[in-house]
Amino acid sequence: MGWRASLAALGMFAAAYLIPGDADACGGVDAPCRVELGRYYSAAVPKADDRSVQGAVIFLHGYKGSGRRVIQNAALVRAVQSAGHLLIAPHGRDGTWNHVGSPADHDRDELAFLEQVRRDAVQRFALAGKPLLLAGFSQGASMVWDVACYRGGDYTAFAAVAGAFWRPLPEACPAPGIDLMHIHGLSDEVVPLEGRPIGDNWRQGDTVRALGLLKRHNACPAAPDRQGTDDGLRCRMWTSCARGRLKVCLHDGGHRLEPGWISKALAWMETRDG
Repeated sequence: MGWRASLAALGMFAAAYLIPGDADACGGVDAPCRVELGRYYSAAVPKADDRSVQGAVIFLHGYKGSGRRVIQNAALVRAVQSAGHLLIAPHGRDGTWNHVGSPADHDRDELAFLEQVRRDAVQRFALAGKPLLLAGFSQGASMVWDVACYRGGDYTAFAAVAGAFWRPLPEACPAPGIDLMHIHGLSDEVVPLEGRPIGDNWRQGDTVRALGLLKRHNACPAAPDRQGTDDGLRCRMWTSCARGRLKVCLHDGGHRLEPGWISKALAWMETRDG
């Protein structure tokens, strides 16, 4: 047998016996995981029995972003992995999310897509029973608010940076108690706290109204239970709600994401007193 034939035979043997399932493996920049309605990326490929993975952050990118670019954000990857979590980045179709009131030019059912991502990731990366934080920035944060409202029981907690509901705001949320941390810049002109019109047909919602809706949903007291500052964030925390928790943090800056904020959200998710 010649050397080419030997290599071919060895390759067939490995494919058939040594590495079953590798054709379905995914992870990293160039190997997205695929579900029926789309794809998602993961920043690392842990072994199925890797108990060092404490949980996962499913992070939704902003307008015209991509899941691939999320896991290329080295600082964000470090922030998540240093907390022992896997970073998972779903990909918005055409770089947008079809949340309620969105100007997206596609009609994908995002709640169904993200449910497929969550189920696939939990099974693929052995995340059953481990905490899941759904986080997002800008339009991705608006999608986080929608998921929290309509499918909140599927995640441990939520973190939204510089984005909330678009109009029309929901009358109520069918989800159970919601643990949500919201971060927003007082000088944000892309997504102002009060929202703004986008063209003639769409409008970002008023973040203060959205927070009020969540306070009512969680049956929180009018005044926060605690207040404090943390690395430039001025935060108010509602911890004595009848269900769920709320943490609202403001900063003096504009429309931006600091990877350390996701670290703070993870720490908040894991404690019950903040």
